[in-house]
Amino acid sequence: MAVKMRLMRLGRRHRPFYRINVIDSRKAQDGKIIERLGHFDPLVKDPDKQIVLNHERAKYWLENGAVPSETMSQLLAKVGIEDKHAQKRDKRRQVAKTVAHNRGEPFTATEKIQAEKKAEAEAKAAEEAEAAKKAEEAEAAKKAEEEAKAAEEPKADEGEEKAE
Repeated sequence: MAVKMRLMRLGRRHRPFYRINVIDSRKAQDGKIIERLGHFDPLVKDPDKQIVLNHERAKYWLENGAVPSETMSQLLAKVGIEDKHAQKRDKRRQVAKTVAHNRGEPFTATEKIQAEKKAEAEAKAAEEAEAAKKAEEAEAAKKAEEEAKAAEEPKADEGEEKAE
């Protein structure tokens, strides 16, 4: 029988409360449970009182092949119970992260957002540099035009003097 350690959500809206259960993996999340191991209340301020767990039974189920969910693995780690499934997941995740970084792709949403911000900043800097270059070229053209007009005026004055 495939056994999982899961959280069953209870409580009302905006007031979550979770039971830590051992369930047959083929059953619904809130279906019939094999054993209740404790509870987790994320709204309690004291971290020691957030997770109430029967450590002996949790270790027993882990030794006998129960696979904890991702969240359950994190809660077990907070309590100090190591499980091999979480370690395997972490290794797979690290390998996937390395592969993504070697490809030059962001791995997490945070990295993706940082890459987008960096690309936007680079694009903005390039636009500003291009605008500054155009302004500089326009100013240089304006100066050249003014110099050309200034050079023509004395010639026009010389031409008038010769005519007299």
